[in-house]
Amino acid sequence: MNSRWRSMAIPALRWTVGLVVLAESCRFVFSRSTAHHLGQMGLPQWLRPAIGGTEILAALLFLLPATIVVGGRLLLAIFAIAIAIHILLGEFDVSGFLVYTMAVIVCLAYTGKSATAPKVLHDR
Repeated sequence: MNSRWRSMAIPALRWTVGLVVLAESCRFVFSRSTAHHLGQMGLPQWLRPAIGGTEILAALLFLLPATIVVGGRLLLAIFAIAIAIHILLGEFDVSGFLVYTMAVIVCLAYTGKSATAPKVLHDR
């Protein structure tokens, strides 16, 4: 892989994850069908704006260079809560949350370093 692609990979992943999570969080908070669905499952109505609002804040923090670590850790906590809620409600397809979680972990792993992937050392 050439160095130009390598230098863009992690920032592009961070922006992609951040914007997708931000869009999904806004949809979760402002969707009437989501409110109806949560009501049918017996969850309190305050849960939607509490979790969704926190997720919006975390996604925005994750997108800002100075607050990547805080936003990323907050996103990881929110994803863990969301996975737990889904599993407790019998909804076992949490694959999307797992992909988001790993993408955030990868972005956090390269925060504070240059945004490039590590160089592979070849011992010969």
